[in-house]
Order: sequence, then structure tokens, then C-alpha cells
Amino acid sequence: MTQHQDFHRLPNFCAGPATMPTEVLTLAQSELLDWQGRGMSVMEMSHRSADYMAITAKAETKLRGLMDIPDNYKVLFLQGGASLQFSAIPLNLLNNQAGDYLTTGAWSGKAVKEAKRYEKLGLGRIAEVATGKGSNFTDVPAQSEWQLSDNAAYFHYCANETIHGLQIFDAPKVDAPLIADMSSSILSERINVSDFGMIYAGAQKNIGPAGLVIVIIREDLLDNASEWCPMLMNYAHQAEKESMSNTPATYAWYLSGLVFDWLEEQGGVDAIGKINRQKAELLYATIDNSSFYANPVAKAHRSIMNIPFTLADSSLDKLFLTESEKAGLLNLKGHRDVGGMRASIYNAVPLDWVQQLVDFMQDFEKKHA
Repeated sequence: MTQHQDFHRLPNFCAGPATMPTEVLTLAQSELLDWQGRGMSVMEMSHRSADYMAITAKAETKLRGLMDIPDNYKVLFLQGGASLQFSAIPLNLLNNQAGDYLTTGAWSGKAVKEAKRYEKLGLGRIAEVATGKGSNFTDVPAQSEWQLSDNAAYFHYCANETIHGLQIFDAPKVDAPLIADMSSSILSERINVSDFGMIYAGAQKNIGPAGLVIVIIREDLLDNASEWCPMLMNYAHQAEKESMSNTPATYAWYLSGLVFDWLEEQGGVDAIGKINRQKAELLYATIDNSSFYANPVAKAHRSIMNIPFTLADSSLDKLFLTESEKAGLLNLKGHRDVGGMRASIYNAVPLDWVQQLVDFMQDFEKKHA
């Protein structure tokens, strides 16, 4: 991937849609009107054309290589974002059994709430095995407290809670197939895909533009869909049609492939994981070594992707945000459900941007502590 020229690119800590690699955007810009001499944009191609089919095949091959996805898993590039999977999962997998859900924050909470709608339709039972609400989602309930169902069809959890900045690093040890929402942690560190029955991830954080969702599903979990499952949400149908039951999100799929190329050029998931740890450790150290800033999340579950923090004097919040934006540091406002600040430091956020944020935080503390 060619080096990019200088652009007016500011450090962007948005939780999603998030920063994409400048090299990827530069290449996409150069190909926007004329993709590889074909005289048209990828956005204008037939999704059935040989050229576009080559784009999709390469993207899947690259993702399989980056994540070491076994051959007995299907990789689907679907539409609707991760939130549509909150419905698709029970419709495809509940199969008149129990679906176990661990609630550790806003997104896992939305998933269980949506799934319960299908319990009311008689498709199976939805069980919330534990919730971290009592800790304000700053910690994960101990597994000894989980009320697991016998012979559950699946166990669902969110690997990284974007809003609360809480991450579960190790795959839970349960008997049911694991279903993991990895929207904000996919490709950030090495995982063992074989530990999971299904992984799904909205693209707009570590992969590409909003609107695309990637589903990685073990083949034995296909063909269990309820008769009520819409065709476009049916995993077996989409696997058979190679994610092209209807016109897919063609440009988002293409851009995702470019991001996979970029990630490969950085040294792959292991290399980017080391950088991600560096970024997170730098920012957490700045917070922990200060009485001016604080992070409420239990240290064992602090996210390396989304780092919320508060100021000792909340009356300074507005000034912090105003001054940080003047300094060219964008999108640091915390989610309305949590307040304070939040820095999302996904794969495409360079270490230098985090250093600029840390320098600003230390300077702001000196002025206002």
C-alpha cells in the first residue's frame, strides 16, 4: 500500500464510525472514479461481475488468514450492522431451546432485550445468566454466580462493551456454543476462533464503514433457523448464496478488504495487538498516576479499545472538551449513559495520537488541578 501524502487529518477518538487507516482512504480515493483502469468506480460495478467477485474472494481470504479461521467456519459479509444480529441469532439458533445471555453493559443488554421478543413468540427461552448492573457495569460477575441453563442452544456475550469500556479477554468456559459480539474488539488481538460457535462484528470500528457486519459461524450451527426467520437473516441461506442473496454493501466490503491488506502490512493481528497494548498502557498509566483523572473499570477488564475517564471536578468537563477540540483532538466526549470522556483507540489510531492526547491531559491537569 503506497505512502499517503499529507492531509489535514486530526487525531480522531470516535467510538464509531471510527478512524480508518489514512493509507486505505488514500488508496480508495485514487480508485474512486476508476478502479484499476476499468473506467468505473467499485460503487458502480455489478456485484456479480468477475472483477467484484475477485474483490470479495480476496477480502475473505485475507480475513481468514489474519484470524486463522478454520475451514469448517463460514464467513458472511452481511448488511444491517451488529444490532440486526440481536434478532438474527435467536431466529437462527434458539431452536426451541434456551439461549443464555451474559449482560456486562449496554450492548449485551440490548441483545438480551431483543432476544426476549422471540421468547414471547414461543421460539425458546431466553435466560439472563448474570448481569453487571449492580457494579454499574464496571466489572464482570464471577462465573460462579452465573445461572447457566441445561443444554442451552448457545451462550451470548459481548467481548468488549464500547460504552462502558469493559472487556472480557478470555473466552468464557461453558458447555453451550459461544456467540460473541466482537464489534469493537475484532482483529485487535489474537483469539482462537475455534473457541466460538459464532463471532459477529459491525465493521465501523476496526474494519470499515458502517452498515456492514461480518458473521463467522461454525457450519454445524447452520440449518437450525426458525420458519419465521426472514430469508436475508438466515445464515444457511446467506452461506449458500455467498452473502449475495441480494445486492450486498459493495463499497463497504471493498474498503474492508483494503483494511485487511493494511493490517497484514502492519505485521498482522499479533503485531497490531502489541501496539494496541502500548496505546492502552500509556493512557491508563496517565489516568492512574493522577488524582485529577479516574477510570472506574476493574483493572482485569479494562478495555484496550475504549477507555472512559472522568475528571475529579466534573464542572471542568465542558472546558476539557472545548480545549481538547481546539488542540485538534476530536470526539472525546463520553457516552451520555456514562458521562465524562472516552478515547476509542482502535487499530487505525496511531500511538502518536495517543501520545498527543496524554500530553494534552497532563497540560490540562497542570492548569486546572
